[in-house]
Amino acid sequence: MATKVRKHTDEKKVIRFKRKRRIRGTVFGTAEKPRFAVFKSNANLFVQLINDDGGATLVAASTCEKETRGKVKNTREGAKALGELIAKRALEKKIDRVVFDRSGYLYHGKIKTLADAAREAGLKF
Repeated sequence: MATKVRKHTDEKKVIRFKRKRRIRGTVFGTAEKPRFAVFKSNANLFVQLINDDGGATLVAASTCEKETRGKVKNTREGAKALGELIAKRALEKKIDRVVFDRSGYLYHGKIKTLADAAREAGLKF
């Protein structure tokens, strides 16, 4: 029997979740090389470095935390600042290599800017 899509589910969201499942089938984070997971809502951006072996978040940053609230917005400039911030925090914890998980989002705009900024700040993808 075919999978049913809920009546009120947005088609774009369904497509993104299918892409996300495919990506997560191959992308896996370890303690030495954690998963660089991105989530974007309408108002904020969230980034985590996750160790999937232990099921723990090693480093996190977002546009809505106390340190960045008001300064970093959900724009391309904000994504660049967030990429630099997460890279700085990761390097402080001696993490320099990561596996990029774009969570089904297309690799352009804020996602691309975030990844490029993290690379320029010292993370290796």
